[in-house]
Amino acid sequence: MIALFHSDHRSHPPHPPGARKTALSVNVNKVALLRNSRHLDIPSVLRAAELCLQAGAQGITVHPRPDERHIRSDDVYEIAALMKDWPHCEFNIEGNPLHNLMHFVRDLSARGLPLHQCTFVPDSEGQFTSDHGWSFPQDAARLKPHIEYAHARGVRVSLFMDPVPEAMAAAKAVGADRVELYTESYAQAWSGPEKTKALSRFAQTARAAAAINLGVNAGHDLNRDNLSEFLRVVPGVLEVSIGHALIADALELGYDATVKDYLRCINEAFAPAAAA
Repeated sequence: MIALFHSDHRSHPPHPPGARKTALSVNVNKVALLRNSRHLDIPSVLRAAELCLQAGAQGITVHPRPDERHIRSDDVYEIAALMKDWPHCEFNIEGNPLHNLMHFVRDLSARGLPLHQCTFVPDSEGQFTSDHGWSFPQDAARLKPHIEYAHARGVRVSLFMDPVPEAMAAAKAVGADRVELYTESYAQAWSGPEKTKALSRFAQTARAAAAINLGVNAGHDLNRDNLSEFLRVVPGVLEVSIGHALIADALELGYDATVKDYLRCINEAFAPAAAA
């Protein structure tokens, strides 16, 4: 199947021998959204995170918004405390550094709690869901001091970015360690004739990032149907952050079976036959 892609893809095999396999970080926001619909503290966000880690997830992601419509401040600190028991897994907090994100960086550092990565997302305060990446040079000056603040506390910074190859150098120049490629355009194109073009754009962007030693994450609307193909074609994806689809699947399958099936999708993308 992959041999049908254009020559640019064929000349750049996505997974050379020994390539690092993509990590799965589970976003538990939707568990919090369901909990917040009542005053019973169920389902437990903390327990959801723990069950996902037990099933093999390599990380947990939260995206606390200013109105706390899903993840609350207490969730952030409780999950950070949980992560101390999982030293080989990572805690990632997403959000807009101009709103309510940076005080978590400050407080977790002060409390000695783990925070491995901050993903800066250019959301407005009341935004329904993330729908675009940062723009350069417009956003450079206001991002730079927040990136430096996170780095001073030992926290990696990833910038939420659209698949624009020429923007990778600007993200690197402002100090980002990684970018998280906003994958909705791929997910929307997956079952239609524009899929090949969309995948090519993401692959080009990932190669542009790799050329300047900028790490690549990915997320938004990835699911069990489209994940393997994305990872087969787009080289060097270090982490996928998946929430909505994974939690929806878990309502039917349970956390354990769902996480293991997403890990299966990742493993399939890295299987030797997939790159042939």
